[in-house]
Amino acid sequence: MTDAKKQEELLSEEEKQEVISKYDKESSFRQDTGKWAWVITFIAVSLTVFHLYRSFPGIGPIGGGPLVSLMQGAVHLGTAMGLIFLLYPFRRSGQKKRGVPWYDVILAFASMASCYYILFRYDWITGGARILGFTTIDIVFATIGIVLLLEATRRAVGIPIVVIGTLAILYGMFGTNIPYFGHGGFDWSGLSRRLFYSSDAIFGTPIQISSTYIYLFLFFGVMLTKTGVGQYFNDLAFGLTGRFTGGTAKAAVAASAMQGTITGSSVANTVASGSFTIPMMKRAKFRPEFAAAAEASASTGGQIMPPIMGAAAFIMAEYVSTVSYSDIIIIGIIPASLYFAGVFMGTHFEAKRFGITGLPKEELPSKSGLLKGSYLLLPLIVIVTMLVNGFTPMYAALTGIGTAFVVGYVRRETRMGPRDILDALEQGAKIALPVIAACATAGIIVGTVVFTGLGGRIAGGLLALAGDNLFLLMFFTMIACILLGMGLPTTANYVVTASMAAPALIDFGVPEIAAHFFVFYFGIVADITPPVCLAAYAGAGIAKANPMRAGVTAFKLAIAAFIIPYAFVYNPQLLLVDADAVTVAYLIVTAMIGMAAVSATMMGYFFNTFKWYERILLFAAGIMLIYPENFLIEGSGLGLFILIAVVQTLRKRKQQ
Repeated sequence: MTDAKKQEELLSEEEKQEVISKYDKESSFRQDTGKWAWVITFIAVSLTVFHLYRSFPGIGPIGGGPLVSLMQGAVHLGTAMGLIFLLYPFRRSGQKKRGVPWYDVILAFASMASCYYILFRYDWITGGARILGFTTIDIVFATIGIVLLLEATRRAVGIPIVVIGTLAILYGMFGTNIPYFGHGGFDWSGLSRRLFYSSDAIFGTPIQISSTYIYLFLFFGVMLTKTGVGQYFNDLAFGLTGRFTGGTAKAAVAASAMQGTITGSSVANTVASGSFTIPMMKRAKFRPEFAAAAEASASTGGQIMPPIMGAAAFIMAEYVSTVSYSDIIIIGIIPASLYFAGVFMGTHFEAKRFGITGLPKEELPSKSGLLKGSYLLLPLIVIVTMLVNGFTPMYAALTGIGTAFVVGYVRRETRMGPRDILDALEQGAKIALPVIAACATAGIIVGTVVFTGLGGRIAGGLLALAGDNLFLLMFFTMIACILLGMGLPTTANYVVTASMAAPALIDFGVPEIAAHFFVFYFGIVADITPPVCLAAYAGAGIAKANPMRAGVTAFKLAIAAFIIPYAFVYNPQLLLVDADAVTVAYLIVTAMIGMAAVSATMMGYFFNTFKWYERILLFAAGIMLIYPENFLIEGSGLGLFILIAVVQTLRKRKQQ
């Protein structure tokens, strides 16, 4: 195929944005803001500069660390809401209209004023108001802030989370007479001040983490893209895996895993990486729906890949009292490795089934070029080293940002001039807006759950429904996480399920970290679970494939994500809970063999095509190896695995 033909297959920036906007509510920006463009740039740059300035621990006149949580959150959320109203139209059809309507300008500044009111009245809100009571004007500003937050979230994130947030508010006010789930009740004055002027709801843990760690790591991702590290990830992935069987798909999986851990968005990562990898997979003769599914599965899995693991992992570190973020990085390595091993095996079996080989040497990046570009990994190495050695995530992110900026100066084409720096600062704010809105609205839900005692009742209900059966409890929790994940972004999904579903698992006796990882994983896989699998739909849009077929194929490829959470609840040693090296190594080996068996049955090929009974037996063997109860079951699973491998190999030789 000629270079011109290859170039035709790649998506232009405009086409990428069109696909992202179609499937990802978070990227539906106005395309032409007219005379308001400079105002948006100023506000966005100011927001990023504020976070960078406040991340310094205090060196002379610089920094001084974050403000107190309520004030830091007020600047963070208020400025973000203002940007959302200026950038996101009331309807998607308004994207292509020029300028910003007058009513959105009013809403932007009203939303900023409602949050900045906390700054000007901070002493009263945290002091006098607690004794003398909140005034009418306090309640008015709180009401404006809550209503505009819900509208901003609808625009930037979507309707489902707003519906849940609204139901939470209604439950707080009118849930007194609901059987079993009833509570004492709040009037609007009491509920609004609890939601808006406390550190337990809108400005609770999610926003506190978003205004410190998450924002900086999102900006770090922007810096990596600007300095060429993202492209180096692609080159490195193709250099390492491109020559093997099904090399284009394996390279797509590796590249998306590396990029997904930084971007934290399944859909955006699918489009960014897929615009390059999906055409290559199609040229290698992979089916279009498989090409879309491979990219979607890997992009979605990027959120469970250390060291960054998307935004929700930072919040998990606050919710789980026994571990730090650096611990979560280490704990997450084994589950993430098992997940991507499953996806890799799926691509391998698909390639073997259709006889798809690797890329020729001349189409692969040169080893010398990859070696010369290895310095581009320095920002990631710096961050991981600092986190593992006990530095705070905020300080590690700041150092990583500085390292990325310096690394960009090595090559002329990646050096950042004043205009590039301003653009990066602006993009850092824009990419954070949906996360900020989702965290704040999730705070409404969590705050209501805490104020009314609903969380304890839901946990009790799940336990009663499951009886004494742990599997049923996990199954019900999984369904809840996936259903919520179909409408909520990962961060908000985790916040809600960690408050309502995880406590039921913990009460049953599941280790705290295992319970939180369980809900974390199933909140993520909603993006590749039919019928609402937005990452797969986005990949299908690029591959020009049937969206539902792409979703079903992504589900098959990512089957590990539906099995592994059960595995680490039954065997917490996979999360390094009360584990020794020998036990962990043994569990990893058996799980890897089990994943090979399950992946083969999902893709319909092992050493040969299956007879129906071979498929059933091999799947059973995989489950026995992934969930080892005793040596008899493990031995039986391994025996079945070997038997079917031998039978298929002999049959293939006979056919040849």
